Amino acid sequence: MNKPLFMRIVHHLSTEVPYFQPTHDAAGRSGLSPLQKCTAAIRQLAYGGAADTVDEYVRLGETTARKCLHQFCAGIIHLFGDQYLRRPTPEDLRRLLHAGEERGFPGMIGSIDCMHWEWKICPSSWKGMYSRGTNKPTIVLEAVASYDLWIWHAFFGAPGTLNDINILDRSHVFDDIIDGIAPQVNFSVNGREYHLAYYLTDGIYPKWASFIQSIRLPQGPKNSLFTKTQESVRKDVERAFGVLQARFAVVKNPSNLWDKTKIGNIMKACIILHNMIVEDERGSYTLRNISEFNEGEGE
Repeated sequence: MNKPLFMRIVHHLSTEVPYFQPTHDAAGRSGLSPLQKCTAAIRQLAYGGAADTVDEYVRLGETTARKCLHQFCAGIIHLFGDQYLRRPTPEDLRRLLHAGEERGFPGMIGSIDCMHWEWKICPSSWKGMYSRGTNKPTIVLEAVASYDLWIWHAFFGAPGTLNDINILDRSHVFDDIIDGIAPQVNFSVNGREYHLAYYLTDGIYPKWASFIQSIRLPQGPKNSLFTKTQESVRKDVERAFGVLQARFAVVKNPSNLWDKTKIGNIMKACIILHNMIVEDERGSYTLRNISEFNEGEGE
């Protein structure tokens, strides 16, 4: 995160969230500054360490640092959630559709997949509901990401025993279409008009018109080319998960919190901060560089 972006976040929090505003005690001495509190919170998100790891760096106690983290996440969601974790606007859709057409998938607006976050101290009575395979409790994040790694949809909180189809049934990814408020999408393929955008997925998702999957056993050069291209472009969401975990080690390491609501706030805040960084760095890379990277990974 660039310093100007971080200082903009500190400024908004210090002016609009009471917890981060400057205070004085009864003797007139200044309390903890907004910069101290925000620095303690962002370091816990970035490095994933315990709350007492920032005590010497920013002069905060463990309890205060933990409180800074939860207040910071709540403030980020309240101030920036509507702008940086939103549905695509008509302008966003035009940009996404243009990028999809340049990559060989007209009408494609992103890739959808799920990521598991280990819950280290999951209550024993819930462990069977949240554990699958490795016998480690996990909480699932369903996300939709585009070519620039912007995460447009995030549904977090489902138990780790559910697969992608079960989570899709619970999520709100298609709520706008069901409610009839989704923006109109028009594109043509081989001279035929279509009015429904779609996502690229892996093989577990259902055979719906909104999902385009690769061919499991491609036969012939045409099917092989389609499968190779689809799998390379679908890596957008996988790259978004990797970058999110690299930027915020707290979602890469097992969660040490009991409260599931606070765990969800941390995940949501990290996604919002991730999108803010993507917007801030958007001019530093191009769609051509992304396409070349995907082609290299596919080889």
